Amino acid sequence: MVRDSGSEIFQIMNVPRPDGAGNHHEGVDSLLKLMANHGLKFYKTHEDTHLGGPTGLLDSSDVVLVKVNAQWKYRGCTNSDVVRGLIQSILEHPDGFSGEVVIFENGQSGGSLDCDTMWGRQYTDTGVHANAEDESHSFSYLVDQVFADKRVSMYLLDPVRETFIDDDDHSTDGYRRTGEVSYPCFTTTKGNRVELKEGIWNGSGYDDSLKLINVPVLKHHDGCGVTGAVKSYYGILSMADGWRRERHYEKMGAHCGEMIANVRAPVLNVLDCIWVTQVKWAGYPPENTTRLDQLLASLDPVALDYWASKHLLYPIDGNEEHNPDEYQPLRKYLTQVRDLVNAGGGISERVVTLDESLIDVYSSVYG
Repeated sequence: MVRDSGSEIFQIMNVPRPDGAGNHHEGVDSLLKLMANHGLKFYKTHEDTHLGGPTGLLDSSDVVLVKVNAQWKYRGCTNSDVVRGLIQSILEHPDGFSGEVVIFENGQSGGSLDCDTMWGRQYTDTGVHANAEDESHSFSYLVDQVFADKRVSMYLLDPVRETFIDDDDHSTDGYRRTGEVSYPCFTTTKGNRVELKEGIWNGSGYDDSLKLINVPVLKHHDGCGVTGAVKSYYGILSMADGWRRERHYEKMGAHCGEMIANVRAPVLNVLDCIWVTQVKWAGYPPENTTRLDQLLASLDPVALDYWASKHLLYPIDGNEEHNPDEYQPLRKYLTQVRDLVNAGGGISERVVTLDESLIDVYSSVYG
């Protein structure tokens, strides 16, 4: 039964600049602790299962896809310090982590996990500029240099975005069409066959060990007002599947909603609000961005985008396009997603919401 019991948002403010000790991120650690204190456990452990109590989000053997924004560089991409801390937390699963963490993105021909993209000619150089305290710490740098661990890998979907495969093809890296959307199927560095809608292909069937964590950065978007947890799905589907025109922007909400409802919902959304972009979406030049030093998390991507748009992005410069109560394209887009997801059963047996009276925000100031 789907429960209409409201949505929870977890907020950490005054996140300090990370010192990188043990690959941890102080803001991420505080966020996961805040979630656990309010009943949302990050880890699913043998002890919890044995005792019959509430279980967490991640099993020790899961294949965890970490969806980042990597179509841009500078502050237009997800903060890689945050991603580093999240991955370290996964690796430190209390039961010992034997699965795989995969950083992935589809930049629709403009993506780069090296944080050196020139998409849209928004930048003046071709250098590496990660959204991090050290700009050399790209997503690929995390995988190759920081972790250098067979349990941590990456996959850029851009090269396979035009390859479409049949339902019985379990070896070709590419996309499957379903309804009006598409989803990726690929083999990871460790050899796990990810087929996003179905799970992990084991040679004869599917294992239910695939988890998606959505880690976008909060920023302005000319087409819908704001891009965040929901629109992050445009970096999962393939724009080459025949629906590109409709997605810009008549069916944006419909297609994002279909991805969440019918392909795979995230087990957690972590919204990067360390730096947010209030003008354009490239995260550059610096005057288009604002440092907020906040992290948010929720199971509900609709409530998360609604609340963050209204209470974090909109107050920066009073741009009405960031107010979901006033700007109709943003309101319409989020409403479409809400209605489709709820019609499909919600997320984790709960409806998603745009009703602020049904959103509980648990806030903590770091330190």
